[in-house]
Amino acid sequence: MAEAGPGFLEQLKSCIVWSWTYLWTVWFFIMLFLVYILRVPLKINDNLSTVSMFLNTLTPKFYVALTGTSSLISGLILIFEWWYFRKYGTSFIEQVSVSHLRPLLGGVDNNSPSNSNTNNGDSDSNRQSVSECKVWRNPLNLFRGAEYNRYTWVTGREPLTYYDMNLSAQDHQTFFTCDTDHLRPADAIMQKAWRERNPQARISAAHEALELNECATAYILLAEEEATTIVEAEKLFKQALKAGEGCYRRSQQLQHHGAQYEAQHRRDTNVLVYIKRRLAMCARKLGRTREAVKMMRDLMKEFPLLSMFNIHENLLEALLELQAYADVQAVLAKYDDISLPKSATICYTAALLKARAVSDKFSPEAASRRGLSTAEMNAVEAIHRAVEFNPHVPKYLLEMKSLILPPEHILKRGDSEAIAYAFFHLQHWKRVEGALNLLHCTWEGTFHEVSVYPKKELPFFILFTAGLCSFTAMLALLTHQFPELMGVFAKAFLSTLFAPLNFVMEKVESILPSSLWHQLTRI
Repeated sequence: MAEAGPGFLEQLKSCIVWSWTYLWTVWFFIMLFLVYILRVPLKINDNLSTVSMFLNTLTPKFYVALTGTSSLISGLILIFEWWYFRKYGTSFIEQVSVSHLRPLLGGVDNNSPSNSNTNNGDSDSNRQSVSECKVWRNPLNLFRGAEYNRYTWVTGREPLTYYDMNLSAQDHQTFFTCDTDHLRPADAIMQKAWRERNPQARISAAHEALELNECATAYILLAEEEATTIVEAEKLFKQALKAGEGCYRRSQQLQHHGAQYEAQHRRDTNVLVYIKRRLAMCARKLGRTREAVKMMRDLMKEFPLLSMFNIHENLLEALLELQAYADVQAVLAKYDDISLPKSATICYTAALLKARAVSDKFSPEAASRRGLSTAEMNAVEAIHRAVEFNPHVPKYLLEMKSLILPPEHILKRGDSEAIAYAFFHLQHWKRVEGALNLLHCTWEGTFHEVSVYPKKELPFFILFTAGLCSFTAMLALLTHQFPELMGVFAKAFLSTLFAPLNFVMEKVESILPSSLWHQLTRI
């Protein structure tokens, strides 16, 4: 059995502390309610016997008020916890416990040097989890003017959501602008153009920038949004490449002269990589797949550290089109690593290669009789791994759900990533004989209802407060319905609760002199 980790013990400690704090807070408010509202004659110098006698004379109405007020307080805490969780995604009590109570309870700060080595594995796994469960730019996103707008022309509907286009605008401002743009008139115009919501205003601003200078980002905008065909887009990207290479060479020579020059060189690098990647995608869409593969390989060699564009996913799709499965395996060996963010493209391409080795001869009936061979077991495990990463993909590959145009941004392990993957890779699965049959048999026999990912679990303290609120509300209802019986139970509980205190006080009275005890009770 696995031992309880320090996180569980700290949560247990904070739970106990918060439980006692809650109970004593409720009792404090009850006493204030009795003293100031019901005006119960309690004095601080009353001895313990007077308090016990008072408790024995309490009526059932007192217990109804006690449990009702406790339920009300816990209900208010529950409402606040739920609101805080919906707004910030975490529990307020848990956050306070981690921030303020952990040092008091002997918890170890994760940021301390003594604990940094032991927490490297946990921090790496947490970083990996965060990177997998966020919104990424779709590396195979379509061209707005040449592809997305076709849908608008035919149906009169927008293929992209406002949220998706807003994320793209933020990406453009991040990658294609810098702090020194105001020094160059054309770049200053483009800085405003990327913020424009109206497509025609953006296109007009790009033409205005080109009248002043050969601006690479202006050509990019026109290629993405104004060009109505891939051929037109490719021509504009070639013009952008000519302008972008000149800017890149100039900024490369000045990058060490200051922070502003370094930021400008970083921007020019992003622009150049983007242009070359889109040119490779144009070649792929126009049927020049080998040329596209060469361009992608050269780009990855020239800029090996720029993994944010996920160019290897474009390369995998092009290699699958060429049926160069050995080259696909070589790319997977480099990028299918535990230290790198996973994607549906990597996981399902690895599963496709494993399935290709056995799918043409695979039969569920024969496998059930003789058992799975080693190669079949490897293929099934690869499919399990892929489906575990993104369970939405099989329904699109098996055409159980209709495909739509992929968005410009995807949620890793979500439905949007499944759409983007199946949109481009369904043809590759169909090309491998029996691959979809093996996927269907493995997925149908193992996985059932697909859950929505990622799904946030309710924090412990919301469940704890909800249970406490329900429990105290039930006590209030029972006390109201059965006052005599619940009064007996309450008196017995209070007597048991105060019995140790009574015993201690009797011992103190027998040990201390009566004169000293008299002086203490008068304090």
